[in-house]
Amino acid sequence: MFVAWFQRAFRVGGIIASAALVVGCTAIHNDPVNQPLTAQPAEVETALTPEVETNYDDMVVALSFSGGGMRAAAFSYGVLTGFEDTHVPTRTGQISLLDRLDFLSGVSGGSVLAAYYGLKGRAAIADFKQRFLLVNAEEGITTNLSLGNIARGLAGGVNDATGFPVWLDAHLYDHATFAQLLRQPRPRVWINASDVYNRTAFIFAPVTFSALCSDLANYPVSLAVAASAAVPVVFAPIVIQDYTGGCPVGLPSWVQRVRDNPNAAPLIKSYADALERYRSGEIKYVKLLDGGLVDNYGLAGFTIARLASDSPFGPLAPQEAVKLRRFLFLVVDSGRAPSGKWAQTIPGPSGIDLIMATSDTATESGAIGSYSAFDGTMNDWKNNLVRWRCGLSEADRRRYGAPPGWNCHDVQFFISRLSFEGLGPQRAAALNGVETRFKLPPDQIDMLIAAGRDALNTNPKFRAFLTSLGRVPPPPPPPPRGVPVASTPVAPEEARAE
Repeated sequence: MFVAWFQRAFRVGGIIASAALVVGCTAIHNDPVNQPLTAQPAEVETALTPEVETNYDDMVVALSFSGGGMRAAAFSYGVLTGFEDTHVPTRTGQISLLDRLDFLSGVSGGSVLAAYYGLKGRAAIADFKQRFLLVNAEEGITTNLSLGNIARGLAGGVNDATGFPVWLDAHLYDHATFAQLLRQPRPRVWINASDVYNRTAFIFAPVTFSALCSDLANYPVSLAVAASAAVPVVFAPIVIQDYTGGCPVGLPSWVQRVRDNPNAAPLIKSYADALERYRSGEIKYVKLLDGGLVDNYGLAGFTIARLASDSPFGPLAPQEAVKLRRFLFLVVDSGRAPSGKWAQTIPGPSGIDLIMATSDTATESGAIGSYSAFDGTMNDWKNNLVRWRCGLSEADRRRYGAPPGWNCHDVQFFISRLSFEGLGPQRAAALNGVETRFKLPPDQIDMLIAAGRDALNTNPKFRAFLTSLGRVPPPPPPPPRGVPVASTPVAPEEARAE
């Protein structure tokens, strides 16, 4: 992110050397603002996601928005508009798929939209473009190169909590806290950052803050989003204080169960270890940076929610698990393809190319790992769910509300990734050329929004999902004028449900 800033800084080594002399005089203002937890145990929800019924009784729909600055926000917004325009059948008639969204996760640029939609719901579609995508969000971010800013970068980060979070509050979130976000029944929203000491995902959820004996409800949404987007050096870490000692709640039982299990998945094991370190008081301050450092797809929240469950149907309620027939989870990936000419020569990469290549490699490998863990977890969940459903007694079926003609095997999962590459090489090349920053020209914003809608409507898994509901998918959209788009054949393995 902000590659140009890094490039300029790298080219002026003399300035960097001089800046090192004034680091000691540089102040970073990232004092923690989270408050201690004072509620009694019965008043605090310590599950990552409680087992509650979702919007409708036969379908669960989830989205995750990857990192990528405003490019990610615009591409993801295009997907949401595609959801709005897609109507699916219910027992009472057709309804927009947007109104059936149950879970929403966001990282970095994707978290900006995830949080805004979580706060405003359908109303976010009407004004997000004007309030965020078409404005200069870098007004709250220092990007100019100077001796003082390089010194701040060396001291911990050029931008601190007095910049971007304040801008987000004033222009987008209207000083909202998580109390407002958690109050919304659907979708359940996860904002994801990286705990760089514990090298694990930091999910802004009640269980994480309860481990710190802190109250998530009073925490500003803007700070969570800023933490999720805090690229190292460009931003200083967002700091969360640990208030352990006399804590009114204990850790959920699954934390110890996972820590005692040598075969536990690495993702939930590292998260459980972090929660234990918070509770033990080993860590006084948690330092948060860009969520893309450990999980650029934002899949940790749902993956951990499933792995933490001690039931074959969690994180769903048993009534929902019995009635479930279709599960749709789409990862909206705004990541860029490899770039640069140094792969065509023996020398290189060097300088800024080396730094950026190393960063991109770490981010991409982490994203691939999180997707693999998620995909495996979902496959296991589906198998466990079917076994549980088929093992229910007739009395349990009635108790959980199984409808007439119920088939315990009738569960289909549709899991896929929406990306630039799904739109053909020419169009993907144009989209890959969009910079990762928080200010883009309107024509690029429109290009990204259209790409999000088209990536959704041409995705084989999404079209198979609609077909499974008895709805004929609309024909794939025509290529935009002036942009040649290669045809994307539907492979048999992509068209079927998993």
